[in-house]
Order: sequence, then C-alpha cells, then structure tokens
Amino acid sequence: MFFLLRAAFWLTIVLALLPTGNKQSSAGGPAFGEAVSAAGAAVSDVRHFCTRNPEACEVGAQAAAMIGQRAQAGAKMLYDMFSEHTAGTTGSIDGGKDAHVRAGTLTPSDRAPSWRGPDRQKDSKPAA
Repeated sequence: MFFLLRAAFWLTIVLALLPTGNKQSSAGGPAFGEAVSAAGAAVSDVRHFCTRNPEACEVGAQAAAMIGQRAQAGAKMLYDMFSEHTAGTTGSIDGGKDAHVRAGTLTPSDRAPSWRGPDRQKDSKPAA
C-alpha cells in the first residue's frame, strides 16, 4: 500500500516538472520560479508552526513517539515470528544430511575439511 502511495507521489512530482511543450506556461499558470517561491514560503510557515502552536506540537510529538513505539514493537513481533519460522529445518522435510549445520550443532569432525589437494612441495622435483 505504501509503495503505491510513494510511487504516486514521485510520479506526480516527475509529471509536474516535465516540460509541457507549449510556450504559454506563464499565461496559463504560475511560472516555475513562482512555484518554487510558494513552496519555500510553505516550508517556512511549517518551520514556525511550533512557535505559534506549542500545544499542538507537544501533542504531535507524543503521538509520533507512540506511533514509533508501536511500529518498533510490531517490527520486533514480525522479526520474532520469522525467526521462529525459519529456526527449524528449511532444506527438506526430513531435515536432510545438513540439518545439524542449520541447527548450529557442528561437531569437530563436521568442521574438518573433507578433502585437500595434493601437496605441491612433495610432488615437485628440483630443477636440474
């Protein structure tokens, strides 16, 4: 859902900044410079909102903190749920021969390399 909202937002921004091809942009609507100036004024107004309405900013900060805590708790819950789900065997139904690797119970013989290449120093003959 949020992906669609983000995509719609950015698509709107891109479409707004694309040139229209007609030369009457100043007669039909505000010029690009005027739009940037208006956006700057809006940002400045938002910056000074808390000086004009400190109670609203305090309530907003508390609401943002509460939403952040709930989002963090929800993310932890999802992480725990996925961790429990993937903690078991994931390769095959019976666990397969590598089930001990996924479970984290490797023995010393499991950690030993199963094959090594020939030792090149023993096989090489001195040059004559």
